[in-house]
Order: sequence, then structure tokens, then C-alpha cells
Amino acid sequence: MENQNTISQLHKEHKEWLNKLLFYRDELSIMDGRILEVAKKKPEKEVMVMVEHFQNQVIIQNEQIDILNHDIKSHEAYLHTAVEKKGADIGTENFSDHQKHRESIAVFEKIFRELREEFIGFLAKSM
Repeated sequence: MENQNTISQLHKEHKEWLNKLLFYRDELSIMDGRILEVAKKKPEKEVMVMVEHFQNQVIIQNEQIDILNHDIKSHEAYLHTAVEKKGADIGTENFSDHQKHRESIAVFEKIFRELREEFIGFLAKSM
């Protein structure tokens, strides 16, 4: 059976996720700057292969953030529509939990941590 939450619980979790995604987007921007820095200082072929790898990963992770943002905002719009339809009585009503979104965020965060660790190792060797 699927878990149930109030609309305020779901909304609170949406806001937390959107804030986390902003943080990750900022981190990717910083990573991108460091990648360019390495590319300028170490233009050797082996380093440039890794530079391209990390540039691609930054692009992919930014795309994933866009997808997650869209999914969360779509679910938030669904909740907003429910509030408009049902009015003040909705505060105590339970909604299906957004487990799919929770799992997507968890997977994204795991991949991001792994990418960050790989990138830090690359920087340590390259700088």
C-alpha cells in the first residue's frame, strides 16, 4: 500500500528538494569553472580526455536537474489544483506519497556524490 501524506508535508518536501537542486546547480557551475582552469593549465592529451569527460558529466547532471525540477514543479501544480478545487478542507486530507520523486532525488544525489569524489580525485592529480 502506498504511503499517504498531507499536502503541507508534500509541499515542504518539494521546497527542500528544489533548494537542494539549486545548491547542486551552483556546485556544477563551480565544477565547470575548475574544469576550464585545468584545461588551460594542463592541455596534455590525457588531461583533456578527462576534461571532456567532466564537461559531459556537468551537462548531463544539469539536464537531470532540469528534469527533476520539472517533475517536482508539475507535482506541485497538481497539489495547487487540488487546493483550488477543495479549498480550506484540504489541509487534513491525505494524498498519495511522491515516492517516485523521492527515489529520483536519492539516485541523483548518489550519482552526484560519486561524480564529486571522482572530480576531486582528478583535481588532486591534475593541479
